[in-house]
Amino acid sequence: MRMECAIIGGGPAGLSAALVLGRARRKVVLFDDKQPRNAVTAHTHGFLTRDGVKPEELRRLARQDIRKYPSVELESRRVTGIMPIRGGFRLQADDGKVYEARKLLLATGLKERLPDLRGLQGMYGKSLFSCPYCDGWELRDKPLVVIADGDQAFTLSRLIYQWSRDLVVCTNGSASRLAPEELRLLHRKGIPVVNQRITELAGEKGQLRTVRFADGSSVKRAGGFVSPYWRHATQFAEQLGCRLSASGGIETDSLGRTSVSGVYAAGDASVISPAQAAIAAGEGSRAAIGINTDLVREDFG
Repeated sequence: MRMECAIIGGGPAGLSAALVLGRARRKVVLFDDKQPRNAVTAHTHGFLTRDGVKPEELRRLARQDIRKYPSVELESRRVTGIMPIRGGFRLQADDGKVYEARKLLLATGLKERLPDLRGLQGMYGKSLFSCPYCDGWELRDKPLVVIADGDQAFTLSRLIYQWSRDLVVCTNGSASRLAPEELRLLHRKGIPVVNQRITELAGEKGQLRTVRFADGSSVKRAGGFVSPYWRHATQFAEQLGCRLSASGGIETDSLGRTSVSGVYAAGDASVISPAQAAIAAGEGSRAAIGINTDLVREDFG
């Protein structure tokens, strides 16, 4: 099956790109394996006209919009392989079906690796989060914990202070990487730093109540933020030879073009941080304009 563009990723970036390309009368296939990074998130915040909507509802509404454009095909399957061919790319899906496309958009997003802390998995997305722009308002003025290793602890704590002044920073044993000036500033703001290793995040039904430490001490908290480790959801960018930026994202120009001809990137995979749905959607629209611009130039002569 020959398409003008194949989009890998059914999050806000991929869906936004599919909508723009569909309206440009482009023949597009979008692959969505329905394994979104925000599967644990109850609500999407900061998205104009949809603030607080459930992520799956946002995707449903987007797909409903896209289905109005007959040139766009939505495939609920995973791409297992990509091969550059003359004039484009060949993609194979997990059901063995093969597609060919002139252009390729990687909107594959990111995956999170959380610190290995007892109790964290059950609370993540309920009372512990990674992005204050997404969830800070709901935790405003509550007693919060910031869980981050040394090089992220100060940056994240300084940011969270905008939403709550009642903070405790837990470095989980990596405080040696906090600079003396950073420690001084935290102390001046009345923010204690606990250097002990965390043994448990205790609570019930996803709600954090107590942070327990290796020395037997503990602190009561009502929620907080944790700094995860990010990785790309797929290895397609590296396999295709796309350059990565200093932050680890796929390097792109102002219209989503990567260092590999015919390959574009959008969303969290290129931006890395901040990982917000509104930003990802804008990135997808931008990349779609880049794709259509290049197709027009190629076809018009």
